[in-house]
Amino acid sequence: MGRSPKLLALGAAFALALSACASGGSSAADSDSGSDEENNNSESTSTSGGSVLADVIANDVVTCGTRDALPGFAVLQADGTHEGFDNDFCRAIAAAVLGDAEKVEFKDLETDDRFTALQSGEVDVLVRNTTWTASRDGSEGATFLAPNFYDGQGMMVAVESNFNSLEDMDGTTVCVASGTTTEGNVSSEFERLGLTVDVLSFENTDLIQEAFQAGRCDGWSSDVSQLAGLRTSFLNGEDSLKILPGVFSKEPLAPAVRDGDSEWAQVVNWAVFATIQAEEFGIDSSNVDGMLESDNPLIQTFLGVEVDGTALDPGLGLPVDANYQVVKQVGNYGEIYEQHIKPLGLERGQNSQWQDGGLLYAPPYR
Repeated sequence: MGRSPKLLALGAAFALALSACASGGSSAADSDSGSDEENNNSESTSTSGGSVLADVIANDVVTCGTRDALPGFAVLQADGTHEGFDNDFCRAIAAAVLGDAEKVEFKDLETDDRFTALQSGEVDVLVRNTTWTASRDGSEGATFLAPNFYDGQGMMVAVESNFNSLEDMDGTTVCVASGTTTEGNVSSEFERLGLTVDVLSFENTDLIQEAFQAGRCDGWSSDVSQLAGLRTSFLNGEDSLKILPGVFSKEPLAPAVRDGDSEWAQVVNWAVFATIQAEEFGIDSSNVDGMLESDNPLIQTFLGVEVDGTALDPGLGLPVDANYQVVKQVGNYGEIYEQHIKPLGLERGQNSQWQDGGLLYAPPYR
């Protein structure tokens, strides 16, 4: 997608400036979480010894850690393309930094491998429906950024069962993914309710599905969004399963980068914010070109247009037309949600804009 004529010169000059200088900063779940056993708090560095941003620009690609089989969020298609909510946020980062949403190398990571891949530099950023928790922030060598999806843990059961709430499930067996936050959450919630439960853990969702179909599990617990996605691909058909009402945990899903690289963290953060602010302004992929001529100076500033002879450069390491490229090539938050998450049957809820009663809120562009 070509850049707007008004933005091209400024964008090119800014890109040259970025290439000429390197930052001195060091770089270092499923909401199903990886293991928190080891403390990996030592700072990592990019291959160039500076910020990951310099490497991304030099390599002309963003390496994004994701997954390959979670409907709605990240699915590897038969033709080799990646499709999903998380995949589009990987593309938004590439569009913001490199001006091309297709300059992404997707790395499909197993749950237990995701933080290791981030720490080692195998991936530049982790966008893999991973819950931001205190232990992960402090022990996984990862810096979590603004959540791009607010979720909560729920319970899925067979439609033919007599379970209509957690209170009906005393003495049952619940299956979860191993090494995840879901294990402890199930035990804690059942204890809080004065109920007993046996928790069976499996390495991956395929094994959980097999156990569920074999009758080893009375319930299947994970994030509600993940349950909704997995339900659509259940072998016996999605109508054979139901998700019980209510959630019993907070699961803010957020991108993560390596500790110690504030420059790259800012870049990824503001690429996510661009999708949120665009929706608040009413800017989408179909009208963004027309919005370049808006008489609203806030919209012009957001899109990188000169206002009173000056285009906003907040010093975040991004081209001045980064927001324009994100919206033009990927879309605003609402477009991404409508395409990938709404088909799962999940309404916006707390993932609505702040003025609509949700939790989405982008800092001001000034």
